[in-house]
Amino acid sequence: MAVAVRDEHDSLGRREVPTSAYYGVHTARALQNFPISGIPLSRYPSFVDALAAVKLAAADTNHQLGLLDRERAEAIAAACIEIRGGALHEQFVVDVIQGGAGTSTNMNANEVIANRALELMGSARGDYERLHPLEHVNRSQSTNDVYPTAIKVSLQVQIAALQTTLLELAGAFAGKAEEFSTVLKMGRTQLQDAVPMTLGQEFSTYAVMLTEDADRLSEAARLVAEINLGGTAIGTGLNAHPRYAALVCAKLGDITGFPLSTASNLVEATQDVGAFVQVSGVLKRTALKLSKICNDLRLLSSGPRSGFNEINLPAVQAGSSIMPGKVNPVIPEAVNQVAFEIVGNDVTISMAAEAGQLQLNAFEPIIAHCLFQSLNHLNAACRTLLDRCVVGITANPERLYESVTNSIGVITALSPYLGYATSARIAKSALETGRTIPDLVVQEELLSAERVAQLLAPESLVGPSAVNDTYP
Repeated sequence: MAVAVRDEHDSLGRREVPTSAYYGVHTARALQNFPISGIPLSRYPSFVDALAAVKLAAADTNHQLGLLDRERAEAIAAACIEIRGGALHEQFVVDVIQGGAGTSTNMNANEVIANRALELMGSARGDYERLHPLEHVNRSQSTNDVYPTAIKVSLQVQIAALQTTLLELAGAFAGKAEEFSTVLKMGRTQLQDAVPMTLGQEFSTYAVMLTEDADRLSEAARLVAEINLGGTAIGTGLNAHPRYAALVCAKLGDITGFPLSTASNLVEATQDVGAFVQVSGVLKRTALKLSKICNDLRLLSSGPRSGFNEINLPAVQAGSSIMPGKVNPVIPEAVNQVAFEIVGNDVTISMAAEAGQLQLNAFEPIIAHCLFQSLNHLNAACRTLLDRCVVGITANPERLYESVTNSIGVITALSPYLGYATSARIAKSALETGRTIPDLVVQEELLSAERVAQLLAPESLVGPSAVNDTYP
């Protein structure tokens, strides 16, 4: 069955567009030009919302400055509000990876908003004599200030969402730290026995690590709150009213609820993508720390019979098609892989940032895609780790205590009283004979059994105590 079409034209000629489409000729060309990732703009709804917010702020400002009549301004605003409410997202069809520094994305937004505004005015889609995507929806704008501004607004939304999940995950680790606060175990350095600690102390570090990174995300969000809207093509403000930049920034802040500010030097802000590099770096930092935590969880739960077997991760699925009863740490493994992806995205963003030339970086589309992907996947990974793993972790206290009593690492607590050389000799003997440190120390009458018990009591092993205030 033939698809009904309407005829549109641009400077390159005429082109048929499906009658049902809200996009127009520029978007149709982009669809043909960029069959790259198969990921349309609609895959990132916060970005579509941000584009609509920018166009809404621009329409209101243009009307306030007498550059756009009330009827057109109100129709554009109504269309933008609908899009921000979730309507017409499926019409944002351009591939996220595109040439042209984001021009196709801006065109897609202009055309969808224009055609919906035309419907609201009682006109047919494509009746651009009455309301034009570029003359009216894009007035006082260019891709070069609209596109990066929309990216930054979208990043604010996504960073806030990740922060919320990250803090919830940190809270879950803090809860486990409290639950395991009295469970004694051996600490390890370089995978070798070190000195005793509690499992609660081990889990508390994870809570602190993630909370710190939530703070770093706040700092990154502040960097991307500075926008270049009103700079138009290269930051000189050509084709924009002298008051436009300040007014449109204020309106966009009111619309989005974010504390946005206009860059002090719009020429610099139009070409510099350093803030995006900073956000990516923070995401990489967070991902790597989260991956390290997952490595620990896999090690601590390894076995269960022939590994560490110190903690138990929730069993969420069968681990093997050939080995009955096998259960694998699949949730931490998934988080590890997201971390690897984010490191790769950071490399891509770094290369794209370096490749900018003169007054514009043409590679913001891949920067945006990588940032959005990293944020979305990291948020989902944190949520999955929280819901499917951390809340269900249990300890094996008997196994943990046995590792302490049989470890030569406890000699460290006695070395201030025995001396380093004697302690090293006792440790070597324990390794060779399989006997425990307390047995050997008491046998050689180096310390009394009572004193050894006092020095190796759990409360003495896991932190400073009165027992250790003075040496004998």
